[in-house]
Amino acid sequence: MVKIAIDMMGGDEAPGIVIEAIKKAINDFPDLEILLYGDEKQYNYQHERVIFHHTDEVITMDDEPVRSIKKKKNASMVLMANAVKEGTAEACVSAGNTGALMSSGLFIVGRMKGIERPALVATFPTVTGKGFVFLDIGANSDAKPEHLVQYAKMGEIYAKQIRSIEKPSLALLNIGTEESKGNALTKKTYELLKEEKFDNFIGNIEAKSLLLDTCDVVVSDGYNGNMVLKTIEGTATGIFKMLKEAMTASPKNKLAALTLKKDLKQINNKMDSAEYGGSVLLGLNGVVVKAHGSSNERAFYNAIKQAKLAADTKLVDKMKKAVGEINE
Repeated sequence: MVKIAIDMMGGDEAPGIVIEAIKKAINDFPDLEILLYGDEKQYNYQHERVIFHHTDEVITMDDEPVRSIKKKKNASMVLMANAVKEGTAEACVSAGNTGALMSSGLFIVGRMKGIERPALVATFPTVTGKGFVFLDIGANSDAKPEHLVQYAKMGEIYAKQIRSIEKPSLALLNIGTEESKGNALTKKTYELLKEEKFDNFIGNIEAKSLLLDTCDVVVSDGYNGNMVLKTIEGTATGIFKMLKEAMTASPKNKLAALTLKKDLKQINNKMDSAEYGGSVLLGLNGVVVKAHGSSNERAFYNAIKQAKLAADTKLVDKMKKAVGEINE
């Protein structure tokens, strides 16, 4: 039985979408048990594999991250993280305050030995549907070259264990593909990545090539990584909004839309961030998954699914072993 702790109160549409996502997850995975933390007044679901823990204390999106987890010790997010720390749960999921979840991961779950800074990782869509692993997408705005090398190591392990890629290709996000391009951070990181023993380091990659199946793992500092994440999400939303307007502009276009409806839906599903659920905070002593604050039911369900996969594959244990071997 896989046990996952969930913050019922985190996110723009909580607790409604969280409860609906849990219902689907419980139905789909008979080996899943959920430890749920939230306000009992807003809980309306009973199941033998959902263990509910009442708390009326919540960390809001406006709370200061570190201060809030220290002050609000009974907050749903804090109790969820404690469950992972104590070994009661193998993974946890929240759509709440990103900074507070980062702090909960660092100060409650704890950082993995050999990792200086954890990184948020997500799988992004590509034109063929293959996808690629991208990190850091916002855990650390400032980073040193040594941190990016650690991100690369964790990303490679993640691609092998979660995406079953035997020898993942690795690239560094930069403003050009030439080795000499970039700022001081990317130039030094490039040098260090060349010196390390990666299975397949292919050099720099430009943002315009990210969705073209160029490589399996892309590394960036959290500042630029988060901007790329938001740009891709916003571009996809904008393009499909423009397509919808164009397809309904005239009777002729509406007829064409009916013909292309199935194909357009497939493309939309490829680019929909809800399909990928959430981001795993790599480099901790447990599985911590950050679901998007605006997650709908499907997105949160996929975040639970992602947490379960990481627990099933013993991602943390394998990463600890691999990081230890690399550091040695």
